[in-house]
Amino acid sequence: MGTGTILLIIFVGIILFGISLFNRLVAGRNGYKNAFAQIDVQLTRRHDLIPNLVETAKGYMAHEKETLEAVINARNAAVSGLSAAKADPTNPDAMKQLGEAEQGLSGALGRLFALSESYPDLKANENMMQLSEELTTTENKVSFARQAYNDAVMMYNNLREQFPSSFIANWFSFQAAELLELEDEAMKQVPKVEF
Repeated sequence: MGTGTILLIIFVGIILFGISLFNRLVAGRNGYKNAFAQIDVQLTRRHDLIPNLVETAKGYMAHEKETLEAVINARNAAVSGLSAAKADPTNPDAMKQLGEAEQGLSGALGRLFALSESYPDLKANENMMQLSEELTTTENKVSFARQAYNDAVMMYNNLREQFPSSFIANWFSFQAAELLELEDEAMKQVPKVEF
């Protein structure tokens, strides 16, 4: 074997290794995007349940119009935050906005449920109980989806920053992904819904 053949084999090996790293980065990026899609599904479900919950409560809580409007406004902000984050999960501002909007929505829902304790007929309403159960289940699914997303982001970002894949990541402009972090400790807990 001549020197040219050895150099060709080394060169082909380096190219194949680079292709392998590139493909792993693509798989990691697609993995965290898929994980975010799962968050999108669960948050969309959560957002879709809230108008039904407000409509059910509206008949019983006529004097609590301000609270009901706060829930709807918080829901609309959360839908907007989700749209921005879905458009670009690598955008740190969009992910922060989503976390803050979801935190605000959880706070507004918490106030709604606290006030509903004062309305025994509402607590006994079958529709309200069913919606509350669905919301609780969805909150659990959101929590699991957020954990899976953050795990996928961590694996992708680790691969992106490790040597030698960092050269490929920089060369092909693989952007860092952003975690979905929730600032408030209360938001990290699934809201307790009792009727």
